[in-house]
Amino acid sequence: MTIDTYLDNHYIHRSNWLRAAVLGANDGILSTASIAIGVAAASDFREPIILATLAGLVAGALSMAAGEYVSVSSQTDIEKADIEREKEELEKFPEIELQLLAEIYEKRGLKKETALTVAKELTEHDDLAAHVRDELGINEISQANPIQAALASGAAFTAGGLLPFLVTLFLPLKNMEYSLYGSALFFLILLGAMAARAGGSSIIKAIIRITFWGTIAMGLTALVGHLFNVNIG
Repeated sequence: MTIDTYLDNHYIHRSNWLRAAVLGANDGILSTASIAIGVAAASDFREPIILATLAGLVAGALSMAAGEYVSVSSQTDIEKADIEREKEELEKFPEIELQLLAEIYEKRGLKKETALTVAKELTEHDDLAAHVRDELGINEISQANPIQAALASGAAFTAGGLLPFLVTLFLPLKNMEYSLYGSALFFLILLGAMAARAGGSSIIKAIIRITFWGTIAMGLTALVGHLFNVNIG
């Protein structure tokens, strides 16, 4: 077995794109279905349900992509600022930075002499990379890509939101809210199972978690629709 094959057995390298994709798809299903359920509970006509669902789908996808881009960009800006600060500190206080690096390795379990030797060798090889990785905790896995995260979130939200939107188009209008709830719950369970499998976590826990919160969200939205039943049409 090669090193690359061995590393492929771990799931942490998938965390950034998997988090964005799962969050986007989950929000797409849940937000769009909740809007549709709320309007369906207050209307006897299909057109308002379709219009509200489509508007929620478009607005949600754009909002998700923009929010993810801004959020991840802020994280990236902080990382860049810390790296620049670390560069200055290495230029001004190389000995102090070397001791700091050695102390980090010593706290991780190395003997004092060994920790200092490792710190010196890594400093000679690439001092900035060593401090960015071990002092700041920034590495290739944890570093986020704003554009990648935004596209993944927006596309995932759209894919998730299309599912309840199709339900509003083709399923019978009678008891539409129940059809939306059942189909959305099915989609959420499927998504939770797929995400758990891709991430190597418990499928049962993922299904229970997503079913519980999905039911609460859609149930409350349906309640609002019933309370404000104004017979939209």
